[in-house]
Amino acid sequence: MLNNIVWLIFDSARHDAFVAARTPVMDRIGRVERRFSYASWTAPAHYAFLMGVTPHCNESGLLAADVHRTDVALWAERTGSDTGISFADFAPKLSLPAFLKRIGYRTEAYVSMPVLNPATVIARDFDVFELMPAHNDLAAIVERLSFGGYPRFVLINTGETHYPYALPGEDMSSLPRIAGLHGVWRSLDDFLHRPGAALHGKHVFDEDSLRPLWRKQVVCIEHLDRVVEMLLDVVPPNTWLMIGSDHGELFGEGGFFGHGPVFHEKVFEVFFLEGPRPRAAHGRT
Repeated sequence: MLNNIVWLIFDSARHDAFVAARTPVMDRIGRVERRFSYASWTAPAHYAFLMGVTPHCNESGLLAADVHRTDVALWAERTGSDTGISFADFAPKLSLPAFLKRIGYRTEAYVSMPVLNPATVIARDFDVFELMPAHNDLAAIVERLSFGGYPRFVLINTGETHYPYALPGEDMSSLPRIAGLHGVWRSLDDFLHRPGAALHGKHVFDEDSLRPLWRKQVVCIEHLDRVVEMLLDVVPPNTWLMIGSDHGELFGEGGFFGHGPVFHEKVFEVFFLEGPRPRAAHGRT
């Protein structure tokens, strides 16, 4: 019997924020690892995931081909397949959902960031691909999941850990507000019509003033740990769980804030853990 697979991505969650958070539920799934993303922002990081590769360990002395082959081979354990899996199984499309569909999976994605939406290339090869109405409500995604019949591969991107680091329905007016990050698409349109008009100039970001946002990300991770407990009550026993972040975030280090067109270790540093669904703490299987 093939495992169900749930790959849950906390958008923008830093590795050190995850380590600082209290995560008793996720601690039961697997040991958290410090890894590095293949990209510094959401869309290209997810494109890498959907080639079947997870964030890497940045080990020296290895060829990239060996790293990718080793990573892809792990899908035998994740799926529960009794046959080996090789990089060639993903060719020529290099698409994880296409590969999984070929061996009998129903593929679903529920995403929170607009750069991941059903009109983009990333939605290809999924049976269901939905952009959620709220960017920060993992619980609403969990409530709509169902299992049975075909084994399922479910990709979830949730944005509680993305700026402005808000929980559902929370008033964020007391936390630092970064000018230029609200109404970003409207600002881009202004720039196209009046070049230079929508530029926000040079900002000065320092770690002391932005530390409250880092602490708020920790709070959001602790909230998500409680929602993962809800997820464990929904998924069947034969479910493999993968939980991590797509990229990191900068809170003033090196004069940077956020992620994207940034080259800094903290924007590539992510957390990652995986393992089979654990037995529930209250004894249910």
